[in-house]
Amino acid sequence: MRSLAVIGQRLEALASQPVLDAEAAPELLSLGEEVLEHWVSAQGREPTRDTREGFRLLALHRQGCTDEPSFNACRETCRELVYHYNLVSLEPQHPGTGQRLRMMTLVANHLFLFVAGKLQVRELGDFCCASRPLRQEAAPPDPA
Repeated sequence: MRSLAVIGQRLEALASQPVLDAEAAPELLSLGEEVLEHWVSAQGREPTRDTREGFRLLALHRQGCTDEPSFNACRETCRELVYHYNLVSLEPQHPGTGQRLRMMTLVANHLFLFVAGKLQVRELGDFCCASRPLRQEAAPPDPA
């Protein structure tokens, strides 16, 4: 399992490419899985090799929610990553494939940012997937 820093760098590299081809889709899905492996491992569990609805990403998300309901905040992010993967895989020559891959890159990065943030501030996601606790700690004190 690559470190989160290496995963983040790879996501940045993919995001900076002007054009992605359909071969990037499996890598983006795999990067999402690796991100969730970090979360599951941080909970003291062995990341599952099982699948849910045909995808390991969804099984890892389900495993990551065990005893941590706020982790559900990234459920739709995981499902959207799978959705775009399916679109690209089923029709790699579709005229919208480039845009679908761009969206897949953004969604994978969103998952990365959420999990990396949640590993720093466990309460992240308690209210929504916004980084409210991170912003509150970084905000200057209210002068009032």
